Amino acid sequence: MNPHNPKAGDEFDALDEMIAEITIDAYGNDQQLRAFRQAFEDNVEPPVDAFVVGEPVSVIEVDYDGNERRGLTAKCRREDGAEYVVAVSEIVFPQSSAAARHVAAYRKWLCLDPFPAEGRVPSRRKRQHKTTDDDLGLSKPVELVALAVKERAVRCRLLGRDRRITLRASRLWDVVPGAIVTVMPRKQWRYAGHPHLSGEIRSIRIDVRSLNLVPLGLEDMGMWDPKEQYWGEEGEPVEEWAKPIIAGGPRPIFEMEQVLPGEDPDDPFSDPITQSNDLKNAGERAEAVKILMELCEADLRCLDAHSHLGNFVFDHNPQEAVRHYEVGLRIGELSLGDDFSGVLPWGLIDNRPFLRCMHAYGLCLWRLGRFEEAAHIFHRMLWLNPSDNQGVRFFIDEVKAKTAWGHRGNE
Repeated sequence: MNPHNPKAGDEFDALDEMIAEITIDAYGNDQQLRAFRQAFEDNVEPPVDAFVVGEPVSVIEVDYDGNERRGLTAKCRREDGAEYVVAVSEIVFPQSSAAARHVAAYRKWLCLDPFPAEGRVPSRRKRQHKTTDDDLGLSKPVELVALAVKERAVRCRLLGRDRRITLRASRLWDVVPGAIVTVMPRKQWRYAGHPHLSGEIRSIRIDVRSLNLVPLGLEDMGMWDPKEQYWGEEGEPVEEWAKPIIAGGPRPIFEMEQVLPGEDPDDPFSDPITQSNDLKNAGERAEAVKILMELCEADLRCLDAHSHLGNFVFDHNPQEAVRHYEVGLRIGELSLGDDFSGVLPWGLIDNRPFLRCMHAYGLCLWRLGRFEEAAHIFHRMLWLNPSDNQGVRFFIDEVKAKTAWGHRGNE
């Protein structure tokens, strides 16, 4: 289970409720196994994309043959058309799918970890499902989620499905990982076994809620009390921005889950963000960007990758940078919900990717003259991190006064 997810207990409770509902009229292992098979039949429509030991497969049937020791089995089809049968407990489905929830409940019933490591830890080199000729047509627009952008092509997945395809089109300078691209197809082909699509880009939008991502976990870290916060030297007046925060009283502290595909916790030199930064500093910018794009392709929830991609173009192209930062910000906001009132301190390291995206997004809005939006972002940052390690308090009044970026008092 994800150690950074405060919902872990809630998830276990939900699984217990699901198991109780599935087995309510079943007595003994045989009847309960049959009840689980029926639950799969009622709620999971095959074929379903999945993975078995990292191999992409399509699950075409879930069955139970009466052998209690074997339990539920699944008939799987590989990309080459070969079929074989494995235990359902060995299959990894997309995290947010109904199939994944049913497997988690089944594994818990078996007294196994409902959320095995293979389904939790993203990899930069994991094989993925590919689109087929049946997935796309050339007669109507198709919506693709951009994952990794290259000079002349974009690695994408189908919106609503995790099937990959490479898009070749013009106007790619407006595309960032996490954007939804609507394309009118022109031609579809395969090269070296990988599907490609060319066409005309009709629109590009950022709509993170439509990406069907699993929200990042939030770990409860206790309570924050404004009485224990440093607000300046004794006897000095409290700054205006801090007064409503102090009046708000104590609030819960959280640390946001950080997703970093390919990182080895036991190897401090395996951090791909550090590797990218080292390449950038050495002048190998293309290789540095490639690492960040691979991180996004492995898991769009890698907020630090979006932040650093924005940093690459922040100085000379804020119009592009703001899109990178916004995707990272909106993905993080999926975890907070609309009524989040807690604190995300900078001192908790895993909060920093989200706060970096938020800070840089606000700066881009300011540079682009979107003052009210920028002020809202910076005000929100002060509430989330009252220690203000990023120095928002030093310029928020300039933003509220609609002082142009190039005319700031500190320049």
